[in-house]
Amino acid sequence: MKSRKIPQSQHTRLRSLSWRRISGNGFFYLVVFGIALLIVLPLLWVLSSSLKTPEQVFDISSQWIPRPIQWANYIRAFQSMPVLLYTRNTVIITSLCILGYLLSGSLVAYAFSRLRWPGRDLFFMILLGTMMLPAQVTIIPLFVLFRNLGWLNTYYPLIVPSYLTGWPFFIFLMRQFFLTVPQELTEAAQVDGAGHFFIYSRIILPLAKPALASVAIFAFFLHWNDFFGPLIFLTEEGKSTLALGLAVYAGRHPSEWGILMAMSVAMLIPTTLVFALCQRYFVEGITMTGLKG
Repeated sequence: MKSRKIPQSQHTRLRSLSWRRISGNGFFYLVVFGIALLIVLPLLWVLSSSLKTPEQVFDISSQWIPRPIQWANYIRAFQSMPVLLYTRNTVIITSLCILGYLLSGSLVAYAFSRLRWPGRDLFFMILLGTMMLPAQVTIIPLFVLFRNLGWLNTYYPLIVPSYLTGWPFFIFLMRQFFLTVPQELTEAAQVDGAGHFFIYSRIILPLAKPALASVAIFAFFLHWNDFFGPLIFLTEEGKSTLALGLAVYAGRHPSEWGILMAMSVAMLIPTTLVFALCQRYFVEGITMTGLKG
């Protein structure tokens, strides 16, 4: 059987299309690489500065990989401030807040997605409206409230709100995911005599692991790097978090740039590891929340 020859004009057209496709993909990857480089460049500068002397940090002629490398900056960072104490405080606050957001947020999201009650849609719109308010708008009444409760210089103002009010964005995220769970599952459970708490704990939550993982990651980033809340409500240095402790040290030692950058790199390590290990759940949770409105 003879092979069919491709006409010269068609061969030229295919070659032209292939070249255009390769050129288009190459340009796309070049743009993406440039944007990624702009995002990563400040992080690389922080990493490079953490290995320099204070004089080399702002020296334009200085190399990205300094010689000699100042590994002692990391040792001095742990010697200059109680890093382990700050880390313990941050871990306690962050862990308890994540648990609070998952508990309160999932309950509220279940009520908005599975229960029918008067004014549900109106209250949900009000909830979405609160997402437009910056935290600084409500900080004064919150400060007065917590002062009257005697909670200043304690972790209660940083932890308790996550159990009582949640976070509007987290509630919205979980509510959108709960809507993707087939209604037939809950109806079948109700026919068998299951109550709402059984449906919530045994059916909805096991299916919502990607959304819960996304909320946990967002909450971790929110509180691990939180500076504003501890600055307002904590006054004792022994109760400071990493972000607040680093800011206090920067105010007292403004010229110790090598130590400050080394401590900043140390703070970035946990967030980078969490995102790298949980990236699959994060992407899956964000993607699936937009399937149904």
